[in-house]
Amino acid sequence: MKTIKGPALFLAQFAGDEAPFNSWDAITKWAADCGYKGVQVPSWDARLFDLAQAAESKDYCDDFKGKAAQNGVEVTELSTHLQGQLVAVHPAYDTAFDGFADPSVHGNPAARQAWAVDQVMKAISASANLGLKNHVSFSGALAWPYVYPWPQRPAGLVETAFDELAKRWRPILDHAEENDVNICYEIHPGEDLHDGVTFEMFLERVDNHARCNMLYDPSHFVLQCLDYLDHIDIYGGRIKMFHVKDAEFNPTGRQGVYGGYQSWVDRAGRFRSLGDGQVDFGAVFSKLTAQDFDGWAVVEWECCLKHPEDGAREGAQFVKDHIIRVTERAFDDFADGGTDEAANRKMLGIG
Repeated sequence: MKTIKGPALFLAQFAGDEAPFNSWDAITKWAADCGYKGVQVPSWDARLFDLAQAAESKDYCDDFKGKAAQNGVEVTELSTHLQGQLVAVHPAYDTAFDGFADPSVHGNPAARQAWAVDQVMKAISASANLGLKNHVSFSGALAWPYVYPWPQRPAGLVETAFDELAKRWRPILDHAEENDVNICYEIHPGEDLHDGVTFEMFLERVDNHARCNMLYDPSHFVLQCLDYLDHIDIYGGRIKMFHVKDAEFNPTGRQGVYGGYQSWVDRAGRFRSLGDGQVDFGAVFSKLTAQDFDGWAVVEWECCLKHPEDGAREGAQFVKDHIIRVTERAFDDFADGGTDEAANRKMLGIG
């Protein structure tokens, strides 16, 4: 077994135009002051990171890592959540998702997709230059508007969607293989890869690609009423990244999983700061440790109630309290009888 690394913090929800959140130097100092040992980097945020330069320059990456280390934190992974979303977009979401892309490709879905693929490719190259083995992204979605089967879905619709999704991602996965980097899809509602079944459908279509892996975030499973502990037992070998995020699901006679189009505060299912929701993190950390997960425990703050800076500081201590320093010996070693093969055979009555 291995001890999970952490705590780390995903910086996407904290980067901004005001100090200390507007520069790499300042935000890493702030994260370290909050108690974090690592930071996960949103690759699209130019205030913190130059993706194009990182993909081309090992020197840039060394300086980037060096500044973080000087300030007390490691770079844990890069994220392309926004760019990965644009690898596959159903036309119903064209306008909503245009804002994720460079203005030069707005209103042009084909150009936007090509831009997104190039971005994820660059992030994989940058991950290699940074010496990182895991990279997180979203899968995007072509079938999501048809998630509820009414009207009846025509035969082959979902299969065609997943065939196309796999076709778009296969070259990216192959690039990841060439760079010794795992792509960890965050299993997330709104993506075609939103639960175990859909991950398996995709995995089959990319021929069980070794670089096709998961980011595990139990909050998204609470909101789907999916068994988030059993999920670890099933997919432990593919779980390479971990977002530590809490959630609660409190259905009423008025609303349930779908939330009635309400804001986050008024939904039956909503994200909470660590310890304020319903996730059994003691069990989660135990199962991941037993599965030999040796990646980072990365706090993602998305609480609908608590101030982000309070959530961040509390989250660092929460993760510290849950990381299990694994034992190097069995608890009953004191009773070891020191037997050998001959003694074993004698004990079994086989001479």
